[in-house]
Amino acid sequence: MPESVSALATTSTNPRRPRVAWQVWFVILGAIWGCSFWWIKLGLRWMSPIDVAFARLAAGAGTLLVISALSRTPLPRRASTWRHLFVLAVLLNSVPFTLFSYGETHVSAVLAGLINAFTPLATLIVVLFVLRQEQPNPTVLAGLGVGLVGVVVLIGVWRGFGANQWLGIGACLGAVACYGFGFAYARAHLSALPHSPVALATGQVICGAGQLLPFALVLGHVHAHAPLSSILGLGALGVLGTGIAYIINFHLVRHARASVVSSVTYLTPVFAAVVGVAFLGESLTWNEPAGAILILSGAALAQGRGRWRRRARRAN
Repeated sequence: MPESVSALATTSTNPRRPRVAWQVWFVILGAIWGCSFWWIKLGLRWMSPIDVAFARLAAGAGTLLVISALSRTPLPRRASTWRHLFVLAVLLNSVPFTLFSYGETHVSAVLAGLINAFTPLATLIVVLFVLRQEQPNPTVLAGLGVGLVGVVVLIGVWRGFGANQWLGIGACLGAVACYGFGFAYARAHLSALPHSPVALATGQVICGAGQLLPFALVLGHVHAHAPLSSILGLGALGVLGTGIAYIINFHLVRHARASVVSSVTYLTPVFAAVVGVAFLGESLTWNEPAGAILILSGAALAQGRGRWRRRARRAN
């Protein structure tokens, strides 16, 4: 799931060819973020939603601090940078992580992962209509329309849901809305900063962990007996999903086109659905993959990926 400011990093040339092809890291990153919804479900067997969100941020912060130390990457020093990171952590970490964790107490990990596919379109909605950072055009509006139809199909509104299920769906959509505001905020306030992406990501996740600590202490609830699956799931969620995944993303930014890196969002829901069905025994109804395909198609249309491919073919 998208969680860091790494999308703002600019592609740089590197004369050394990576030992592992970037396509391999691309699939690994999509798998990690797709499995995050499975790991959240495992963590909820032991902890409350607020505890799950805090645990993943604490483990992620520890992982990134170790990586920063090993790579000798200094953390930001300016107070203004930390203020921006604090706001970004609210929008991309502490609030959406809590909302997704709460949402998964009422809906399946499969549905939560598929709803996350709406993130690129949520970002476009914020940029175009809330912050008005860009002007919409007919193609973008058509993509947004297709994506919104996809949300309706994905949720299956014609079937109706109980109050608890709507709470879960609403929480997941709220998390996606936070991502939309977060990426727009990062683009406006952090894209020009001189700090390395590792330093910004580490500071961001530290802020997120600090934000949730008092809430976890006061509102959290942990069962006395911890299932091994929950411990392993939370460890993977923090170390891999909120730590190592950032570094993989930075590697992709360095060795692949920005348009390719951002398309990892298209791979994440596929893994979320596969692991939810395979390891949690969850069901997958026809409308869920159909809705996800519509959402991703709308995002591709709005982002102009079809036009890019046609231009590439003509150039060849």
